[in-house]
Amino acid sequence: MIVKMSKVYVVSRGADKQAMLDKLADLGAVHLAPVDPAAAVASEKTVTAIDGFDRAMQMLGEIKPDGDKPDISPEEAANEILEIQRLAMERNNRLTSLHRQYEQLAPWGDVTLQQLTELRDAGATLEFFDVPIKDSDKISCECLQIFGELSEGHVMVSVANRDSEAELPESAQPIELPTRDRPSLQTEAAEIDQALAVDGQRLGQLAGLLGEMRKARTELQARANMTVAERGGISEDKLFAIQGWIPTEQAETLSDDLAASGLQAAVQATAPQEDEEPPTLVRYPRWAKPINALFDVLATTPGYRETDLSPFFMIALPIFAAMLIGDGGYGLIFTIIGILGYKKIEAKAGKPSAQLLLVFGLVMLGWGMISGNYFGITPDKVSGGPELTGIGKLMATVGFLWRSDPEASRNLMTQISFLFGTIHLVAAHLRSAVALGKQIRTLAEIGWSMFLVGILGVVWLLFFPENVWMPHHVMIALLGVGAVLVICFSFPSRNPVKVIGIGVVGSILPIMNTFSDTVSYIRLMAVGMSSYYIALAFNDLAMDVASGGVIMWIPAALVLVFAHALNIILGLIAIFAHGVRLNMLEFSGNASVQWSGYPYAPFARTRTVDAGEY
Repeated sequence: MIVKMSKVYVVSRGADKQAMLDKLADLGAVHLAPVDPAAAVASEKTVTAIDGFDRAMQMLGEIKPDGDKPDISPEEAANEILEIQRLAMERNNRLTSLHRQYEQLAPWGDVTLQQLTELRDAGATLEFFDVPIKDSDKISCECLQIFGELSEGHVMVSVANRDSEAELPESAQPIELPTRDRPSLQTEAAEIDQALAVDGQRLGQLAGLLGEMRKARTELQARANMTVAERGGISEDKLFAIQGWIPTEQAETLSDDLAASGLQAAVQATAPQEDEEPPTLVRYPRWAKPINALFDVLATTPGYRETDLSPFFMIALPIFAAMLIGDGGYGLIFTIIGILGYKKIEAKAGKPSAQLLLVFGLVMLGWGMISGNYFGITPDKVSGGPELTGIGKLMATVGFLWRSDPEASRNLMTQISFLFGTIHLVAAHLRSAVALGKQIRTLAEIGWSMFLVGILGVVWLLFFPENVWMPHHVMIALLGVGAVLVICFSFPSRNPVKVIGIGVVGSILPIMNTFSDTVSYIRLMAVGMSSYYIALAFNDLAMDVASGGVIMWIPAALVLVFAHALNIILGLIAIFAHGVRLNMLEFSGNASVQWSGYPYAPFARTRTVDAGEY
């Protein structure tokens, strides 16, 4: 449920400005709306300091504290961490450059520039040339040394003469001495590696100050929030006023709460105007709270005047995820991880994430059981043939959706996908009808529901003409009556000509899209079946590897682990690419939810209000 909001204005004496802001921060109920958004900003120094803390703490990441904690302030620690980060980038870039130079000097080997200088001082005239291999025997000199291959068909040679010039072929090209040699590059690289190691040790020491840095960052953020709140109001010599949004149920007590603290302030609360867009606070049903983890990942919030779809997401998404994964064995893995890792997941990602993972695992396990598939192993595979016995027969009994004929299995899953899709889309329109209540547009939502059921009949007729369950006259009636209701009641007006004209123009494309929306749910079957066939193919591959004898069992096991891990990863991607899409696009579009809102974020000294916990 989306909580009703009220626009609230609070006015106090100018001398009580700080007291009023302190009390509002303690209450943590008012989402401030600055009078002049351009002026409602924290100081540049504070913003820069907060950003520095964020980047420094992010760099520490998973670094474990090691060594004595430095006796420096959190600000100094953050600055030092950022300096280490800057130097690390420079040093790593330098290492990359040195490596590139080292590779380019490969033909010179480990010869140093000092050695070449000593030879010249001794009277040996050294020259270096790029010569084709076929012409290398045409060189005439006192001393010839081939250093190495430069490119295909070319080598680098050094020529030394004391009393005369060497005779060289015309194809020889002189090579200048390098400015560096490989040993010096190695020495510099070793020095950089040593410096990086020292900085790594220092980061371990600085990691001991992470708690102090977080506390200092929180204090800075509180200071910034207070500044933004002060600059977002209207400040006069005698009066100070702020405006914002507050849940209607709390607006009634705001004046008393301020007065109880000894603050004299005037409070006025009004309903939001049509052209105003309040923040959205969703009060989730207790059983649907886990889906908040998905909304946090997607950073999506319904508009204030839109509909809360969290219960529908909580029901549909785990089912779609189970169909897309399509494997009870994978579901068992997710369930075990959800149970054994619940506390760790809750600590790192929050309680809704831990609960959602567990729900996904259980639903996947249940779907895999009724579809008779565990790690790509079906009842016939266990029994070794079409005649089911023992465990295979038990699997088939539990897995009543399993079919031994691949085509029959595919058709059944396609039918289930279309049926679930229609139920999903009809639920979206019925939810909109409930939200509209007694408005005339409710009839249009009922019309959409009828039309979608008729479209299901059309889809069934096209895909399964030999198994049609909806009589043609019923199908035509649903489509006709549904279309009439949609056209006549989607855009209410006193002018019947305008109603029909706008209704036809505004509904023709959505009516056409109902077919593609329904058919798009076939992806549930397609992805689920592909997951099964991938698992089956790798199982067969592992069996082939294992047939080589006992010595090949370990490689076969590695093939199985790698293959099923890869299949699980592909399944997780599919959940976001297809399962989330069906909810966020097809379902939400039919429910007229554009996710155009912004979250309720009350002004508070320490932010503790969470939409999922409210």
